[in-house]
Amino acid sequence: MTELVGLADVQAARELLAGVTRTTPLEPSRPLSAALGGPVWLKCENMQRAGSYKVRGAYVRIARLSADERARGVVAASAGNHAQGVALAAGLVGTHATVFMPVNAPLPKVAATKGYGAQIELVGSTVDESLIAAQTFAERTGAVFIHPFDHPDVIAGQGTVALELLEQCPDVRTIVTGVGGGGLVSGMAVAAKALRPDVRVIGVQAASAAAFPPSLRAGEPVRLPSFATIADGIAVGRPGELTFTHVRKLVDDVVTVSEEDISRALLMLLERGKQVVEPAGAVGVAALLAGAVEVTPPVVAVLSGGNIDPLLMLRVIEHGLAAAGRFLRITVRCVDRPGQLASLLGEIAEHRANVVDVVHQRANPHLRLGEVEVALSVETRGVEHSDTLISALRASGYQVVFAGEG
Repeated sequence: MTELVGLADVQAARELLAGVTRTTPLEPSRPLSAALGGPVWLKCENMQRAGSYKVRGAYVRIARLSADERARGVVAASAGNHAQGVALAAGLVGTHATVFMPVNAPLPKVAATKGYGAQIELVGSTVDESLIAAQTFAERTGAVFIHPFDHPDVIAGQGTVALELLEQCPDVRTIVTGVGGGGLVSGMAVAAKALRPDVRVIGVQAASAAAFPPSLRAGEPVRLPSFATIADGIAVGRPGELTFTHVRKLVDDVVTVSEEDISRALLMLLERGKQVVEPAGAVGVAALLAGAVEVTPPVVAVLSGGNIDPLLMLRVIEHGLAAAGRFLRITVRCVDRPGQLASLLGEIAEHRANVVDVVHQRANPHLRLGEVEVALSVETRGVEHSDTLISALRASGYQVVFAGEG
C-alpha cells in the first residue's frame, strides 16, 4: 500500500465520527509560551473518549466493515490505547473484539479494555509480538484484524485531530506530536499540508524506541533490534509501510527525546498545566522543553493520551523531579558519634532542603571502624540549590560519596 490518504478521506472520517468522538479542547501553555517566546497550545486528546486519540481511527475502520465482517468480530494488538479504542468502537458498532496485549501492559489499560467488553489475550513482551499473535488469530478464526496504525481508514480517522486543531488555532505555524507506528502524525500531516502547506509538522519519538530516524535514512522501514521506553504507547519497533510513506513525503522532521526529557515534561504538565498525561502523550512537550527542534510559534503540541498507571506516575514524578534537579539522592559518610546525624540533618535544614527519607547504616563492609553511612533523599528547589547543598556539606567535612539524579 503506497497511495496516500487524502484530505477528502480525513473529512469523510470526520463526518463518520460526528457524535461519536469529542472535539477535544485546545489549552494555552504559559510555561512553554514563555520558553519559546510565542504562543504554545496543547491539543488535549488525553481528554478524548477512552483517554486517547486512538478511538478516532479505530471507529472509522470498524464502522466501515461489512455486515459479514462484523459478524466475524475484530482482533487487535496494542499496549493499551489502541486496545481501548478498538474495544469501545467495537461495542458502539455492535461487533465483538479480541485484543492481544503484551504481558507487561499497564494494568489500568488492561482493565479499561476489558471494561469496554473486549476479550483480552496477554501474549509477548512487546507490541510487535502481540501483533504477530493477533494476525495469526485473524487467519485462524476469520476475525478482521484492526491494525493500530498502518491502514488508510485508521490514518484518516487520526487525521481528524488536525482538522479540529486548525479550526481552533487557525494561525498555527508548527504542529508537534508523538510518533510510534506513525498513524497519528501521518493523518495529521495529510490534513495540515492540504489545508495549510506552510505549517510544519514535527514528529517526536523516544530515543530508546525510535524506529523512524534510521528508517528515513535507509529509505525504507527498518526494524529496531531492541527497544524499551517508559512511553509504552509509542514503543513500536518498525514503522508501517503506509505510514512510512506518509511520513517521508509529508512530515517535516522526526526528532527524539530522552527518558529524562519525557519525565520533565510529565512533571511540568502535571504541576503547571494540571494535565494528567501518559509518557507517550507528553513527548511533543518534551521536545519543546528540551529544545530538540526549532519551531516557529504559534505552536500546537498534541497530548495524545492520558492513560497512565498510577504507580508509573509515582515513579515518573520522582524521576522528573530528579531530572529537574529537585529531588536529590546523596550518600554521606561521617564519623559515628552521638549527635552526628542530628548535626547533618540540621545543616540540610539550614539550607532549606527537605529530607524525604533517611537510611542510617553501620554494617557496610566498605566502612571504616567508627564510620557511618547515611543515605538521604532530599527535595530541593533545583539544580543550583542541589549544587549549593552538596558544596556546603563537603565544606563542613562530610564525605559525599555519591550525589546524583534518581
